[in-house]
Amino acid sequence: MLFLGDSITEGWGKAPDVWKTNYEKYQAANFGIGGDRTEHVIWRIEDGVLKGVKPKVVVLMIGTNNSSEHTGEQIAAADRKIVELIRTNIPETKVLLLAIFPRGPRKDKEGKIIDDGVKRMQAIHEANAILAKLDDGQHVRFLDIGAKFLGADGKIPDSIMPDQLHPNAAGYQIWADAMRPLLEEMMK
Repeated sequence: MLFLGDSITEGWGKAPDVWKTNYEKYQAANFGIGGDRTEHVIWRIEDGVLKGVKPKVVVLMIGTNNSSEHTGEQIAAADRKIVELIRTNIPETKVLLLAIFPRGPRKDKEGKIIDDGVKRMQAIHEANAILAKLDDGQHVRFLDIGAKFLGADGKIPDSIMPDQLHPNAAGYQIWADAMRPLLEEMMK
């Protein structure tokens, strides 16, 4: 099993117990890199990051860092290319394509909102709707667990994503729990 993505994926290191409990048995590797955008993941794959690895499943979530400058259609097109590159480079590997997680407003150091996140979330919703269509029920599966990160008020609680973007250990537990049934099925 291989995880591929940005700082949200890289952040599993903030929840080592959750990682160990859920993914150590699969000898999972985390290829998440903070700040990565879709074009960076494309470059990494084209540069050979997948050479010599043969995971049963690649867990992919990438695109939030593109959401300020790109449309959902552009983000989805890049994610589609990443899925195609994975399938071409390691065709026996299944892809668990995760919907891009919700994100809240960005604040500066004084707590003043500098980006309300509305434009970003519009792009993310649009991308996720397109990405859902990539699920072929066999080699590529799509999973949207975004609602699991929202409170009753529809907002992201600070108790699971203190900066409104990156999960803490409690957030990673939610992610692991939500992904477990489909991931276990794909790992058979």
